[in-house]
Amino acid sequence: MLRDKVRIAVLVSGGGTNLQALIDAQKSGIIKSGQIVAVISSNKDAYALERAKNAGIPTTVVARKTHHGKEDFEADLIRAIDSAGAEVIVLAGFMCILSAKFTKKYENRILNVHPSLIPSFCGEGFYGLRVHEAALAYGVKVTGATVHLVNEIPDGGKIIMQKAVEISEDDTPETLQKKVMREAEWIILPRSVELICEKIKEEEK
Repeated sequence: MLRDKVRIAVLVSGGGTNLQALIDAQKSGIIKSGQIVAVISSNKDAYALERAKNAGIPTTVVARKTHHGKEDFEADLIRAIDSAGAEVIVLAGFMCILSAKFTKKYENRILNVHPSLIPSFCGEGFYGLRVHEAALAYGVKVTGATVHLVNEIPDGGKIIMQKAVEISEDDTPETLQKKVMREAEWIILPRSVELICEKIKEEEK
C-alpha cells in the first residue's frame, strides 16, 4: 500500500535558514512527496528549534557536547531519527561530520547542501563563511551551491543538483554567503528533497 508522504528528518545546529526554506517549500507545494516529521539539533540553543516549533514540527536535541564520543552521539541520533520513522535525512547547517557507519546505515537517504560548486572549496574544514572567504581569495567569478548525497567522505557523495551564482567586485564573505543562500541554496535544497522523496515513492509502486 502506498502511503501519502515520505517522512523527513532535518538535522540542524544553528539559525535554521535552510530549514525555513524547506518549511516554506512544504507549505507552497514545492515539496509535495515528503513531510518534515522531526527536527533534530546538535545544539540546544539553535534558533532552528524555534523555527520548527513555530511550524508545529516536533523537535529533539541530541547535543554533541553532552556525549562521551562520536559513537555515543550517533547512537542517540539514530534513535531520534528512527523513532520519528524518518526515511530521508536532510543536513541543514548540521555542524557534525558523520561516520561511515552512520552514512552506510542511511545510504542514499542523506542529503546535504554545500555553499560552493563542488569540487571547488569543499571537504573537511570548508564550512560556513570559510567557503566564501576561500572563493573570494582565489578570485573565482562564479560560485554557487551543491546538494549532494552524504557518504563517509566530507562533501564526497553523488551530486544531485547545482546552481551557479555570480560574484560581484564588491562582494564580501558575508554578502556572498547571503547571495548564495538566496539565489542557490534555498532553491535547490527543497527541489532536491522533493526529487529524492518522489524517487522513494516511485520505487514503492
